[in-house]
Formats: sequence, structure tokens, C-alpha cells
Amino acid sequence: MDHDIPRIDVSGLFGQDPAARAAVDAAILGAAQSVGMLVITGLPSWAVLGPAQRRLLLSLFALTDADIRKLWRWNFDPAQTNVYRGWFPLQNGLPTYKEGIDMGPDIAYGAGVVVQSDPLREATPLPPEHILPGWQVCARDYYLAMVRLSEALMHSVARGLGLPEHYFDDAFEGGVSTLRLLHYPVRPPESFEGVAANEVWTVHRDEPHYLLARAHVDTGFITLLAQDGVSGLQAQHLDGSWIDVPPEEATLAVNFGKVLERWTGGAIRATRHRVLGSGRARHSIPFFYEARVDAVIAPLPLPGASDFAPFYFGDHLWETTTQFVEQRGIAHLRAPLGPPPRP
Repeated sequence: MDHDIPRIDVSGLFGQDPAARAAVDAAILGAAQSVGMLVITGLPSWAVLGPAQRRLLLSLFALTDADIRKLWRWNFDPAQTNVYRGWFPLQNGLPTYKEGIDMGPDIAYGAGVVVQSDPLREATPLPPEHILPGWQVCARDYYLAMVRLSEALMHSVARGLGLPEHYFDDAFEGGVSTLRLLHYPVRPPESFEGVAANEVWTVHRDEPHYLLARAHVDTGFITLLAQDGVSGLQAQHLDGSWIDVPPEEATLAVNFGKVLERWTGGAIRATRHRVLGSGRARHSIPFFYEARVDAVIAPLPLPGASDFAPFYFGDHLWETTTQFVEQRGIAHLRAPLGPPPRP
């Protein structure tokens, strides 16, 4: 059976009509409880990534190898001091094939939010202004816009669950959200060497496709994804089938992560998704809305919510993300905060 990704016009979240806002809340919660991924339309102008803005952000990938090398992370270049933020290059022989950069809150809020002793709060290496004029300002503005939009979506989730609108605000104050720029080239033959065929190939609608990103669930809360017009992103329906997520202008794909699913006792569904190769190079710009490192995730006051041991979000984030291929070899570089006291 064919399914479609829910499309939700979120303009009601930003207007003055309570009924319109309530209708959007109900639609978002319904999508979050079923497919777990949605496409949002009706974005306010400040949240729309226009073609010119996208081109400027993605111009980073046109820099020389020497300039990009200065942005590499420690596990790819031990001469660097940054271990969590920065550039990860293409790697052959793995199920995934991508390159990109992870940027933290300092690109928006400045050096005052940097705590160099904690890799999750370290400074982000960035290209200097003279190499890419206007790029840093563009990245800052988009980061701030996605924070603002994520806040509105979390307020909507809270209302939909019957919680106070600002229930989640404190956890995200001083958060460590990540803005990522991704490039998925067409996979060359050498990229497949050493990887099992069943890890990199799949069949969809009776046709073979190689994977650019294996099926996975995001780590945290909310991911907002701007696409570039090239297809390939898919979400898994409850019945196990895969649904294409259309890459349309002036929209964002939204999916929910493992922590939000656990936090809400399963009321929100974390979305399993993947990226198929289409024979064309693909770029995407995901924003991962993340809490602060010492935010305590504990059972919510929701009917029927299952109990679990509270944990610090930063410990969970580090433990899970350091399992990804682009973060291999760094898990020992951060000491966990340990279990928080129960409230």
C-alpha cells in the first residue's frame, strides 16, 4: 500500500487565531504519533531557506582541499584540536558515503557559549570571511531561524500532549543544537570496496538502489531538514514500507528523535529514515534541535507514560553520536556527568 508523508501548513502557529493554532497542534501530534515524519509548509519568511541562501551555504563544498582541510576534525587530522565540531571527509568502504560539517551554537551566539573542556560545547572551525564573504552571517542567521522554528514546534508538541506550552523551554536554554551541511556525491566504484553488499544495496519498488545513508533514527528531539531538490530521502511507515519525502522549495522535512520518543513515553514516534542514491549528487541541510548538556531527561507527567531512569542529555548525545562513522575514535574524550538525582 502506498502512503504519503503528511503535509502540514504551520502558518497557524504564528498567527493570532487560537482555533487555527489548535488545528495545527492536532495535525502535528497526529503525524508524530503515526508516521513520525512530516513536511511543513506555510513557513514564515524568516524560516524559508531561499535558493540564494542555500547556494551560499553550500558554496563551502567548492573550497579548495587545502582550505577544507583546515576545518577537519581531530579523528581525521590529529593536528586539529576540535573533536566534535568541524569537517568530516568522504570515506570509502562504508555503508554511508557523505562529507560535511557540523556547527554548534557558537556560530550564532559567539565565543561566550564555548566551553572548550567539553567537546559538545567546543568552538566550531569556520571558513574565514575573506574566503567566503557573507557565509558566516548566513550560517548564523539560518541557525537562529531554526532555533526559533524548533521552539514553536516544541510549544506545539507540548500543547498537543496537554502540557503547558513552555514546558520544554528550560531544557533547551543554552542547548547544543547542530547545524549540518551535507554533500552526498554519486558513489564511485572504490567507495563500495570492503563493504558487504547487503549493507549498501537495497531494493525499492523492484529496482536496486545503493544507500547514501543507512536506515536510522535520529538521536535527539526534532530535526528540520532543508533539501536541494534531489530525491532520495525516505521515511519508514508503521507497516514497514518506505515513503518518499518530496524535496520541495519553501518546505522543511521534520522528524522526531529517540530522546523525544522516550521522554514522551512513546506518544511521539521517532522516525526511521534513510537516503537512497539516485545517480545525482545531493545536498541537504539538517538542523538538530538539542537540549543543553546538563538537561535532565526524566519521565513526563503524562497518563500511561512508562518510567525510566533520568539521564543527562549530554551523556546520551555523546554516547550515541560517537557510534557514527564520522565520529569514530573519539568516545574516550569526554567524561560523562553520570546519573542525575531523581526529582
